Amino acid sequence: MNAAQFGKETSGTGAFVRQANRFTKRITRAGTDGFVPEPGRYRLVVSLACPWAHRAVIVRELLGLQEAIPLAVVDPIRDERGWRFTLDQDGRDPVLGIEYLSEAYLATDPDYTGRVTVPCLVDTTTGRVVTNDFPQITLDFSTEWTEFHAPGAPELYPEPLRAEIDAVAEPIYRDINNGVYRCGFATSQEQYAAAFGDLFAALDKVSERLCHTRFLLGERITEADVRLFTTLVRFDAAYHGHFKCNRHKLTEMPTLWAYARDLFQTPGFGETVNFDHIKRHYYGTHGQINPTGIVPLGPDTQGWNFPHGRG
Repeated sequence: MNAAQFGKETSGTGAFVRQANRFTKRITRAGTDGFVPEPGRYRLVVSLACPWAHRAVIVRELLGLQEAIPLAVVDPIRDERGWRFTLDQDGRDPVLGIEYLSEAYLATDPDYTGRVTVPCLVDTTTGRVVTNDFPQITLDFSTEWTEFHAPGAPELYPEPLRAEIDAVAEPIYRDINNGVYRCGFATSQEQYAAAFGDLFAALDKVSERLCHTRFLLGERITEADVRLFTTLVRFDAAYHGHFKCNRHKLTEMPTLWAYARDLFQTPGFGETVNFDHIKRHYYGTHGQINPTGIVPLGPDTQGWNFPHGRG
């Protein structure tokens, strides 16, 4: 068995088992956890490389929450202490005053020893993390921050469709969003092969679904599309080679490739994609997988702007 990239998240059989989200309080209109939506109070910390964080960036854009929820972007390269604010002047977040996101984690839980993850929402009045629960963050943007949505903002999680969105999103998370990581971080051939099979079976299934409908739930973009997109947009740039998800490239799967281009060309999606950050993060921080740290020059990304023929 090979050495694990994340030992604490690797099972005895070599399977990658993602850690649970540590901070799960919510910002709601009812204020059940003591936090209510308040423009400017919470700082959304993201990496433009991370697909989980990318979800929050896209939803924030689509709903027009840019002024209500300020954004902090970390360096795509992590060091031994985790995500760094080296993109900001003097290497500190200008609002939180910290050099590493881990400082906010430890201010919230001094005994925290897990992996520091993005996205997270930090309360600027205390410097403490409210939540790093990435699946719930975007749902709350849609349902709890409605007072601050832009006029005409789309309903990404409409109540009549929530059960169906959840049902569609669950296997997408298990076998595609997290499936690429199960391939890439597996340390045994058997676990890699199982994850590989699950991944491409799920991609085939959503491809078949998208042969009959423009988006996953019909003619409107929903939360489910955001969740699928952030994996698809990274597929050829990172997952196909780096994570050995190489049965086919995205560009070799015609329906998914056209669907992904359709979303990429929709305002709120393509302009939030940073292929440089994506490639430098994956190839530059997973030393067990890519010990040379060499970042590939390809693939050519011009195709993302080619006509998609789906609308």
